[in-house]
Order: sequence, then structure tokens, then C-alpha cells
Amino acid sequence: MSTDVTDKTPAAAPPGKDGSATGEGLLRLVLGGLRRNMRQYGMLIALGLIVVLFQIWTGGDLLLPRNVSNLVLQNSYILILAIGMMLVIIAGHIDLSVGSITAFVGAFAAVLTVQHGVAWPVALVLCLLVGAAAGAVQGFLIAYFGIPSFIVTLAGMLLFRGLTEILLKGQTLGPFPNGLQKIGNGFLPEVGPNTNYHNLTLLLGIVLVAAVVWQEVRDRRRQREFSLDVVPKNLFLLKLVALVAAIVALTMLLASYDGAPIILIILGVLVGGYGYVMRNSVFGRHIYAIGGNLPAAKLSGVKDRRITFQVFLNMGVLAALAGLVVAARLNAASPKAGDGFELEAIASSFIGGASMSGGVGTVLGAIIGGLVLGVLNNGMNLLSVGTDWQQVIKGLALLAAVGFDVWNKRKSGS
Repeated sequence: MSTDVTDKTPAAAPPGKDGSATGEGLLRLVLGGLRRNMRQYGMLIALGLIVVLFQIWTGGDLLLPRNVSNLVLQNSYILILAIGMMLVIIAGHIDLSVGSITAFVGAFAAVLTVQHGVAWPVALVLCLLVGAAAGAVQGFLIAYFGIPSFIVTLAGMLLFRGLTEILLKGQTLGPFPNGLQKIGNGFLPEVGPNTNYHNLTLLLGIVLVAAVVWQEVRDRRRQREFSLDVVPKNLFLLKLVALVAAIVALTMLLASYDGAPIILIILGVLVGGYGYVMRNSVFGRHIYAIGGNLPAAKLSGVKDRRITFQVFLNMGVLAALAGLVVAARLNAASPKAGDGFELEAIASSFIGGASMSGGVGTVLGAIIGGLVLGVLNNGMNLLSVGTDWQQVIKGLALLAAVGFDVWNKRKSGS
């Protein structure tokens, strides 16, 4: 299992027993910790710098409450796909079919609800089952027939794109029922007295801050109990302050507009759930194991075929969910929906810290990578940058992220 391991306290400026330091020692401690944990913190710092730069370049438009809300809504389906894609890449595979599955599920939902009048909750469940079936078929061919994932999912990309065209007969189909539309465009309802802010969003922000602090402290305590290296105390506190500040800022921005979008709550559940699974469950450890060293994982008794099958089944379900979100946001199913989504999801994973060789990556990293691309897209649109230059800049960002991964491995001798 390949994981990022934090380094020991530097001997040049020995801190106290609790890992604290002052003055120059603190500065060296923080900078040293950042250098040795660059994979973990590098893209988070890059995201912050990109936000600051575009905030300045756009004259403050980037972080307007309305634009922040739109940023969440516009990138939600890519972030959902990035979570699943990160698991696929950690396991040492790739999935090129997710954009086409997204389009096919959206078309299937439109046929069910618009043409046949199926209740939207029933249609939602059926669509998720269709996505699971698509992922299961591809996973079975990859895991048990040994066909490379690139080939299987490339065939799936062509197959599901063609089925989408057939299902919609080349036309756009809509609109969707109101309940389904709210998945892609809806906001949490307002409750309580008038405070000029969205009360429920403020409450959720407080709960999230408490949960994040508790989780970080708990993880650090567990690492120390098992005699694992932990980041220096001052760097840990700096990380906590940055996380809390980011959550508070986002909460206040959303609460001053229409509140938290429903899809943001769904994303929060996905990030929390998948993050826990990858950190703490046997299934998560086995995904890292088969991606990091497949022969060793087999010798350790890991059922690599079953894990691979389950990873692709999961990817199919998340692609179906993304398809429902896209269709709900557009309020219609289109034959061209999902074009390029697979590339965006793959790019988000690699920018967020995944390794080409597998075995490395985190769910939070996938979200950070997706947000980097999302902020780049949104900021360049606000600056009226042409789509041609947008593609160039995003390509350079991906190349830089992968190049950094290669350089980091060579430097560490891994």
C-alpha cells in the first residue's frame, strides 16, 4: 500500500517535546515540513494562489457570492467523476467511458421521466442501477478476462455515445420534473429568523468546522499511538487554521447568497464517505495495495480481481450520478452531453496528486484537482479568455502536475 508518510522533526532546529518552536526555528520547521510534504500540500497551496490571482485579475468578481455558487454548480459533476476516477487510477487503471456513460444515463432519465412519465425518484434509482451495470460489465472484462482497461473503456466510450444518439434520436429531450431539477440547481431551504444570512448554511458550516477539527486531531493522535511520524505541531496548527478559515469563508459567501446548493451537500457526503473508506477500510487499503505493488498484494492474499471489479462498478455508479446532475442542471438530455468529461476527471486526479503508476492519491486530492481546473475555467471566462487559450493553459497545468510527480519520485529515489 502506497501512502504519503510525513517526515521526522528536523534536527537542525529541535523543537520541544510537543513539536513546538519559536522564531527562526518555527520558520525552518514550517518550511521544512512543507518541503517534505509537498505532494500533500503542493496543489492546495497552488489552488490558493490561483484563487488569489484571479480574484485580483477579475477585480474581485471571482469570489462574489453569486459566482462562488455558480462555481460549485458548474463543476459538481466533474468533482463527482473525479472521486471515482481517483480510485480507478490508484488501482492502476484508467476509465475513458465515464463521459459517455454520463450522457447515456441522462438520456435514459429523460426517456423515463419525459416520455414515459416515470416518477423521478424511481427514475433516479433505475439510472443508478444502469450505471452500476455498465461499470460492472466493464469491470468484469478487465478483472476476469484480463483485457486492458484502456481498451475496454475506449470501447465503452464509443458504445455508450452511440447508444445515447440512438436513445435520443439525435435530439435534445426535456424538461425534467422539478424534483429532479433541484439536484442540479436547487438550494437548501431557509429556516429560522431573518438574519440576512442563510441560517441552515451557517449551521452546516459550524458542524463542518467541528467535524474537520475533530477528524484532524483524531488522525494525528492515532498516528502517534502507532509510533508513526507526524507533521510538526506548528505546521499541523497552521494546517488547521487554513482549513477552518477556508470553510468559514466559503460558508459566509454561500450564506450571503441563496445558501448551500443541494449538490454541495451530496458532494460533501461523497467526499466524507469515500475519504473514510480509503483511509480506514480494508477495501481502501486493498485498492492502494494492488495499485502500488500488484504481485506483493497477491502474495498477501488480496483478491485483486474482485477489487478491480468493484472499483469499476463504483465508477459506473458515480458516472450515473454525474449524468443525472448534468441533465438536471441543463434541464434536458443532449446527445453531446458529457463530451470531454473523462479527460477533465482524469486531469483532476493527476493534478490532485495521483500517480501514473498507481498506488498514490487521495479523495481530497481529486477534489482539489477538480477545483483547480474549475477555478481556471471560471476565472478565464470572467477575463474573456478564448477557449483556444483555455485549452492551452489547462494542458500546461496537467503537464506541470505530472512532471512534478515524476520529479518528486526521482528526487526521493522511489
